Amino acid sequence: MLCKVKYNHAMNESKSNILKAASELFLEGGTAALSVRAIAARAGISTIGIYSHFQGKQGILDALYVEGFTAVITALAVDEMASDPRERVLLSSRRYLDTAEIYEPHYGLIFGKLDDSYQPSDEARAVAAAGFVRLTELVGNLLSADAAASEKRDAALQVWALIHGFVGLKNHAVAELVDMRCWKERAMEALVILVDGIIGRAEQ
Repeated sequence: MLCKVKYNHAMNESKSNILKAASELFLEGGTAALSVRAIAARAGISTIGIYSHFQGKQGILDALYVEGFTAVITALAVDEMASDPRERVLLSSRRYLDTAEIYEPHYGLIFGKLDDSYQPSDEARAVAAAGFVRLTELVGNLLSADAAASEKRDAALQVWALIHGFVGLKNHAVAELVDMRCWKERAMEALVILVDGIIGRAEQ
């Protein structure tokens, strides 16, 4: 039994090392940098080890995609941390910004422009959809009880677009023209205005 536990631990550690190596390479050179040989060299394992865990490059990209959106969903899990709908949206937004910074390579993959070398699997797309559904639930609670589903989705899209915009601008050339050292604080100020506007329109 002890041998099996050690084996499983070694397998999990090897898998984590592969994903870490892949995320570093992706951040450095995008999907073009993610050859199985390059990932294996960075992770310090054989190419056979890559295939035994992920069935090659596509499997690794899918794992990073799922891992990235899973982190986003975790950031949006704030029901036990705040009771007021407004507080929940703002808290989840701040956690989302933190997650985007921590998981920068993943964020670049899940929200960047994908090329023909990778298309997310159905499983990966389902996890992505779950992330938007969760955000829609949070933002939808800012609206009236009889608000249409389309209204809730539109409001959630506004919040998501604002967050994504600040994440994207953080590393953009415009950052040289504007002080972006406190970019998350700037993002939260804009989100407060947006969220209060959504609430105000719902009360009219």
